[in-house]
Amino acid sequence: MALATLDPNTALIIVDLQKGIIGLPAIHPIGDIIERARALADAFRERDLPVVLVNVAGGAPGRTEQPRQTSPRPEGWTDLTPELNQQPRDIVVTKRTWGAFASTDLEALLKARDVTQVVIAGVATGTGVEATARQAYEAGFNVTLALDAMTDVRPEAHHYSIRNVFPRLGETGTTQEIVDLLSGRSA
Repeated sequence: MALATLDPNTALIIVDLQKGIIGLPAIHPIGDIIERARALADAFRERDLPVVLVNVAGGAPGRTEQPRQTSPRPEGWTDLTPELNQQPRDIVVTKRTWGAFASTDLEALLKARDVTQVVIAGVATGTGVEATARQAYEAGFNVTLALDAMTDVRPEAHHYSIRNVFPRLGETGTTQEIVDLLSGRSA
């Protein structure tokens, strides 16, 4: 289903566009991803809609087959990229799992603002973005994914999420399509 509408109370969630992650070798130029995320944030802010900036500061406990980072992260690793132009009214959520809803108060913060839909962008498509989208969907939010405002270091994960997972969680669109829908309503 193509992106057709945005609810009156829609929030933007930008996942993990932080200093420690944006330097990784993503499949799409990270500068383009940040630029589109900023365009979305500006459009939401202009309409007094919530903007959620998410960073990650750890990982979920438990054993995995694939080794995880265990050494301390460099100073500033969790700092959000300044290009997002963080504003005082933005909601900032620090997560310690892949998704932004697990073990945070994000769901309660959004529901207190009567948010019924979320637009999600950021990195990495197959982990932080997908986990956040799954959790939002499971929490009852309508979900929209800004496909050109996300990337991953793993092409197969990026493409799998876009083709197979996201259409089952909500609607997908481009940054421009989302901004156009926002522009169609009164500011």
